[in-house]
Amino acid sequence: MCRRVLHFTLGVVLFLSPLVLSQGQNQQPQKQPANGGDFSNTLNPVTKVPEGVILVKGAWFSASDSVTPVPEVNRVENNIFTDPYFGLSYALAPGWTKGYDGPPPSDSGRYVLSQFQFSDPHKTQTRGSILITAQDMFFNPTPASNALQLVNYMKDNLQADYKLEEPPTPTKVAGHPFTFFAYWSPVAELHWYVLATEIRCHTLQFVLTSRDTKLLSSLVADLDKMKLPIETNPATATGGQIFPVCLKDYARSENMTARVDPVFTEHRVNAVPVRIIIDKNGKVKHIHFLSAFPDQAKAITDALGRWKFKPYLQDGHPVEVETGILFGRAQASAATRRSPVE
Repeated sequence: MCRRVLHFTLGVVLFLSPLVLSQGQNQQPQKQPANGGDFSNTLNPVTKVPEGVILVKGAWFSASDSVTPVPEVNRVENNIFTDPYFGLSYALAPGWTKGYDGPPPSDSGRYVLSQFQFSDPHKTQTRGSILITAQDMFFNPTPASNALQLVNYMKDNLQADYKLEEPPTPTKVAGHPFTFFAYWSPVAELHWYVLATEIRCHTLQFVLTSRDTKLLSSLVADLDKMKLPIETNPATATGGQIFPVCLKDYARSENMTARVDPVFTEHRVNAVPVRIIIDKNGKVKHIHFLSAFPDQAKAITDALGRWKFKPYLQDGHPVEVETGILFGRAQASAATRRSPVE
């Protein structure tokens, strides 16, 4: 599967195996990356395609319509970051600018939503960065089923070069429950502050990085001004008027009255993670492919159009449901979480 390359040298490190972005062990803390990176003033990485090479798009993300929000489609306008899927709006403080666009979502449901950097107005060196990521908990390959467990997994799997500064601690940001923890690299003298919450069965993370802990503390305080949805409750997965009810493994026979399997024209071995929204009458109204070849997306879309679910009732009234289905071959670590639909 083709992937765009995201250069975060000496920037933000994510400890979610197998998607780990880390510093080189032999890198000196004072040495800037030669080309690109959060702490470099060379922001035009050179990528050359050999002559005579034809690039063919492989598995990619797509959706059945362009109106329903999906996590990877967000924007920055007037220095305000918004992601309609998560109901998130975050006004950047003065001096913060958008950095690199993130890659497409992985087939394990990992998103890099956006990255921002803060440059010292009197120097050319970047002082810090903000990385906003999301992990789809339907397809998460780690042994974690919620945001708190995922943060604890990150803490327990820090590489040897990094030291824990603050253990995972419950907190509130913008009136929403978050988990905070911090770690740092004594060699690079970099600090990472991580704040994580759960929205629509995704773990949303703000990863703040800098050598300046006062800057990081001001960033944490500034995050309290962002707008988050108040109708969603990660403990009970309630939906409401804004979002559908989020239910894992809902595509089971006991919840359905009609189902047909997709007919694939080509044999492929990749996993195809799909998120669907089921309307109040039990019909699939929206399909979001995190990663699929075009022929796979067409076959699955044709099949899902003939699926029929029993209406899901909440307080005696039918409501919309959002769930995930994994078609094809899953990663070994996620095999026990696979949907029976294949």
